[in-house]
Amino acid sequence: MPPVFPMLTVLTMFYYMCLRRRARTATRGEMMNSHRTIEANSRTSPLNAELVQYAKEVVDFSSHYGSENSMSYTMWNLAGVPNVFPSSGDFTQTAVFRTYGTWWDQCPSAPVPFKRTPPNFQSQDYVELAFEQQVYPTAVHVLETYHPGAVIRILACSANPYSPSPPAEVRWEILWSEKPTKVNASQARQFKPCIKQINFPTNLIRLEVNSSLLDYYTELDAVVLHGTKDKPVLSLKTSLIDMNDLEDDYEEKNGCGMDNLNKKCSSIALREGTSNGYFDKLPYELIQLILNHLTLPDLCRLAQTCKLLNQHCCDPLQYIHLNLQPYWAKLNDTSLEFLQPRCTLVQWLNLSWTGNRGFISVSGFSRFLKVCGSELVRLELSCSHFLNETCLEIISEMCPNIQDLNLSSCDKLPPQAFNHIAKLCGLKRLVLYRTKVEVRFTPLLVLIANRIFSYL
Repeated sequence: MPPVFPMLTVLTMFYYMCLRRRARTATRGEMMNSHRTIEANSRTSPLNAELVQYAKEVVDFSSHYGSENSMSYTMWNLAGVPNVFPSSGDFTQTAVFRTYGTWWDQCPSAPVPFKRTPPNFQSQDYVELAFEQQVYPTAVHVLETYHPGAVIRILACSANPYSPSPPAEVRWEILWSEKPTKVNASQARQFKPCIKQINFPTNLIRLEVNSSLLDYYTELDAVVLHGTKDKPVLSLKTSLIDMNDLEDDYEEKNGCGMDNLNKKCSSIALREGTSNGYFDKLPYELIQLILNHLTLPDLCRLAQTCKLLNQHCCDPLQYIHLNLQPYWAKLNDTSLEFLQPRCTLVQWLNLSWTGNRGFISVSGFSRFLKVCGSELVRLELSCSHFLNETCLEIISEMCPNIQDLNLSSCDKLPPQAFNHIAKLCGLKRLVLYRTKVEVRFTPLLVLIANRIFSYL
């Protein structure tokens, strides 16, 4: 008679797999019932010990492969415990962004990229995750189940999304940043970058991704936040350095060097110079061409050197194409106010990802467009959640020449706000991805589509 022990082992393993599948199914059912929220699976720990948390809620994101009324391949799958990891492969229970590779940028309908984009800002998509408790982060682990390597930046926010009162100041800090790199293996991995220590607790983490080097869609299963309730003590070697002195350099290196934009843009007293050296001998147009290669923060710094360069740096011709998306973490109403006199001739304006959490108000946006909207041809407003119906009305009135309008992922716009788009008679490109356009607005969309196709 053959031994029964191997058979018992197989049955035990099968029973364990069934229990594990049942647990995952229950977790998925709870998430379906709460739509976008799932309770965080965290380990309680004693005082001063490390706390480990899974994301409680997906707060915001720029795109996902799935539809709004489904859970398949959507960003909401990042909430809660892992559903797939450590398994590898294509699973509908994971979070998948909308694009991968370079085909999206190479298609005929792709918009022309903006000039003056900082070379170290290469983020294409983002997702923001809220956790149950605020901690001082010690580690952030991203569970990638298919074609890893898309995550290029991890940021932490000082604002608590569950606080009943809005914070007086919202601060974003880069925990880790790296250029896009090619990962040859498509198997699952637990991505554990070495993060920077910050001086405030957080329960809001933002991942930014770049999928241009991927051969297929990246799939994320969960994000784990490690941290302590008390501020960690820096080592002796680190404590000798004033971290405030390094902060600005670190932010500028990673594309967020707009912290003092208001000061850089403000008018300062420049001393009278008797000679500007060889710059006095150069044609005005040549100096303008040279300055055209500077990023916006560098242009603002250069304006503080002398009156000649201040005149060139404030010339509206330097701001024909203005890309403010890389500075989303610092841009506010005051920044727009100081940029306003320089942007009277702006034709391309990118405000994507900007203005959220009260950074830009409706009145601040309206004042800017009333001065700078007459020449606008292209306006990018992807994921700009400060927009409301008044903003679209201002766009329709102050931007008569607009041909390209991107409102993708502006999911807080009310359906009736899109009536104002019908007043834009020159539209050639309109992006309404992840907006609340309803069926009753179909005649409006047909009218706009007919106008757009008439240009093709």
